[in-house]
Amino acid sequence: MQIHLIDGTYELFRAYYAVPKGRGPTGAEVAAVRGLLRSLLGWLERPGVTHVAVAFDTVIESFRNRLFAGYKTGDGIDPELFSQFPLVERMTRALGLTTWSMIEFEADDALAAFAARAAADVRVERVCICTPDKDLAQCVRGTRVVGFDRIREIALDEAGVHAKFGVAPASIPDYLALVGDTADGIPGVPRWGAKSAAALLARFETLERIPDDAAAWGIPVRGAAALAQSLAQHREAALLYRTLATLRLDVPLPETLDDLAYRGAVRADFEELCREMGETSSLERVRYAAL
Repeated sequence: MQIHLIDGTYELFRAYYAVPKGRGPTGAEVAAVRGLLRSLLGWLERPGVTHVAVAFDTVIESFRNRLFAGYKTGDGIDPELFSQFPLVERMTRALGLTTWSMIEFEADDALAAFAARAAADVRVERVCICTPDKDLAQCVRGTRVVGFDRIREIALDEAGVHAKFGVAPASIPDYLALVGDTADGIPGVPRWGAKSAAALLARFETLERIPDDAAAWGIPVRGAAALAQSLAQHREAALLYRTLATLRLDVPLPETLDDLAYRGAVRADFEELCREMGETSSLERVRYAAL
């Protein structure tokens, strides 16, 4: 079997900026949820899509905000997008998908945790983590656990991670600690960029192994002395940034692989949701779970 683990928060954002705004019968903005629903309905009928779960950042803040004041928050999110957060989780549950609502942890943590669990099961041929988010690249393992953009149908395996970032998947948290991640509010280490981080981590793999003295690096890196000085001055902060970028594998998810098997929508819930959104066309497209 293949396991598809969907970053629902990313999918909602993508839908919000891809489709025109539209309101339901109650006057609430629902276009992003409608758009994602239509996308999922067609995708769920494809061969090989049999076991699916979706994870959401039910609230944007998580335990990481207690570790670092600058970590991402919900500030600045368009209110008409933010208002659809509860609705989209209702939609995926009504559609019959295993849905993880994350509060203490983030959606990415849930995806990473279940991907690791699924990859250890001999029944699983491939785990597809459906997001282009670079954080999840740390979870990629060979061709068994891959990043997957389900709209473009592009898979990112371990060779792809090397080609894209210049480092192994295991070094992605260290890479993000050095270069920063504006989407998550991780500032990175001053002076360090993608090329310098990739060059050093390809050689040393982790932050701890990068010597303070650039003369000990053993490879030519532009501006090495300044880079080394900056890392030495900010090493403690860089280690914190790596903690922020490292996805947690201890998320308490009770579902088994069998629980992720897609059986169809929950009729009463789905019909109610579609009426609420004015989405009657989807009633004719959906497959309902047997009672």
